[in-house]
Amino acid sequence: MTLRDRLTAQIRASGPLTVAQYMTACLHDPDFGYYATRPALGAGGDFITAPLVSQMFGELIGLWAVESWIRLGSPTPFRLVEIGPGDGTLMSDLLRAARLSPEFTDAAEVWLVEVSTPLRDRQRQTLGDRVSWAASLAEVPGDAPILLVANELLDCLPARQFVRTERGWAERMVGVDDAGELAFGLAHTPPLPREAPVGAILEQAPAQAALGAELAARITVDGGAALLIDYGRATPGFGDTLQALRKHQKESPLAAPGEADLTVHADFPAVLAAAHAQGAATAQILTQGEFLVRLGVGSRAEALAAARPDRAQEIERQLERLVSPDQMGELFKVACIHTPGFVPPGFEDLT
Repeated sequence: MTLRDRLTAQIRASGPLTVAQYMTACLHDPDFGYYATRPALGAGGDFITAPLVSQMFGELIGLWAVESWIRLGSPTPFRLVEIGPGDGTLMSDLLRAARLSPEFTDAAEVWLVEVSTPLRDRQRQTLGDRVSWAASLAEVPGDAPILLVANELLDCLPARQFVRTERGWAERMVGVDDAGELAFGLAHTPPLPREAPVGAILEQAPAQAALGAELAARITVDGGAALLIDYGRATPGFGDTLQALRKHQKESPLAAPGEADLTVHADFPAVLAAAHAQGAATAQILTQGEFLVRLGVGSRAEALAAARPDRAQEIERQLERLVSPDQMGELFKVACIHTPGFVPPGFEDLT
């Protein structure tokens, strides 16, 4: 039995799946899901994230967290939280940079929100027992300000897809064709309040908006800030962004259920709108390149190259990977949900 077999049987018994249902099964099925059984991060895996590109990324996020803590009044204690922490590299680099402020590290209660057992094991190998784990943000204790980071989390949350046909909007579904293979199809739905040309694809990710609302509700009660970094849109738009990655190559999302990472673009406007509705403040969306430059990534690269001249060219390549518009710098965006009146580092004059 494979996940393909299970999904085929389920579809034949109960009908087609929405794209969101299909994504959830592929990523989190307890027996065959990608993150539940075989997440493969890094150069030798299926995809690479910014913390694995260079230590500079996590170090700058660490300095962002320290400065945010200071601007919040240096609360003691506070919760330092990462949702979707991968193999723990980002938090490890963050905490190393934060050692410049012993008061910060003494006040921090570090929490990782992770549902994948294999990834929890890797995080424990990286970070030891100096952190606590939770399966959801709701499990992280409240009654203290929170500083939260989520890098490449939104893109893993399931999305539905709708196609504008000549007859109106139809939802894209995953069914089984006459040959017994998984295939995309359409199911007509009630009209959507969006005008679009025939053939346009609209993605809606309620789980992304729900996370924005949950973060805002927490922040408006306890205070703090949440930094969200992901590839996606800074303005509303149309397009099919569903993709599967395996061994750093794109393939059909239906090719190997559970064996590849499935993602969609983050819908930052929807996330921030949901946060606003809960009373939180938000900063202007920045590109990752602009954000890291504002935090001083150029100076950090120069310092690393001066300390390790033998790695100067490698460090320059890493810097380009992080900030260049034709690499991660433009596609990846950065948003911040925060306490009203707080000015998050890197977003000065933009709130």
